[in-house]
Amino acid sequence: MGVTAGVLAVDAGNSKSDVAVVDRHGAVLATARGAGFRPPAVGVTPAVDVLAEAVDAAFTAAGVTAVSHVSACLANADLPVEEEQLTAALTTRGWGATVRVRNDTFAVLRAGVTEPRGVAVVCGAGINCVGMHPDGRTARFPALGRVSGDWGGGWALAEEALWHAARAQDGRGAATALADALPAHFGLSGMPALIEALHLGDLPSARRHELAPVLFATAAGGDAVAGAIVGRQAEEVVAMAVVALTRLDLLAEETPVLLGGSVLAARHALLDDRIRALLAERAPKAVPRVVTAAPVLGAALLGLDRLAAPPEAHARLRAHYERG
Repeated sequence: MGVTAGVLAVDAGNSKSDVAVVDRHGAVLATARGAGFRPPAVGVTPAVDVLAEAVDAAFTAAGVTAVSHVSACLANADLPVEEEQLTAALTTRGWGATVRVRNDTFAVLRAGVTEPRGVAVVCGAGINCVGMHPDGRTARFPALGRVSGDWGGGWALAEEALWHAARAQDGRGAATALADALPAHFGLSGMPALIEALHLGDLPSARRHELAPVLFATAAGGDAVAGAIVGRQAEEVVAMAVVALTRLDLLAEETPVLLGGSVLAARHALLDDRIRALLAERAPKAVPRVVTAAPVLGAALLGLDRLAAPPEAHARLRAHYERG
């Protein structure tokens, strides 16, 4: 085994990590999947140890021991200091001659565009937005939750739905079908039973994420309270996108605005239509579309960008992932 003049692409999220070894002609030599990447929970070194298992498997399958460049798009790389720490940690592994760490939202953006230009908003458990300009400038947000002004991921939607449902049930808030729909999802009799189950741990807190689809279904049925929550999320998505476009001087140019993550990729009609309507008002040149391509494709394309690979290499790589 030896060194190949190519890319190790890494897309590492909280729940899973995908890696791919790609040569500079865009051919995928090997792929592997590993466990989630969670430095805040386990520490940087143990998190990279987990990632190393997938990298080692991909290197073995590809017949290489290192590459020219490591393009790593990582969850929890939210601040420049975190990118620096993770870059140092990956560099010590000797996987590549050079290493570039970015937040994993950049992978979603690059996967959805043919050149490094545009804005992406991702809504999964949380919400984030990044932008790229061909001249190398980027726009981003800390994306650390409420402490950095963020709202609108699946977790926040579930919390908001629970808040309104609880207040509707006990009379403090407006009536909403959420008061019946949320507990019914778990087979419970009503909001008091759901509140008790969550408080006592009989229902794992992590299962709250299941309530986002219930919220959207209730909103689609015409419930005013649920509809208002969905409308607020559309406002948040568009606010982030418009700010990113403005920072990059792209507001007046036709520019892709990519929508990704489990919440936006689900294409809930009420949310999708509202986002598009708001963008048409506030960023008429924006071209919104949903991205469903594997984020590891974006990480690999960013790596090929770094190696100045020819357009046919990018096309070959994209074709591989489009074939599934």
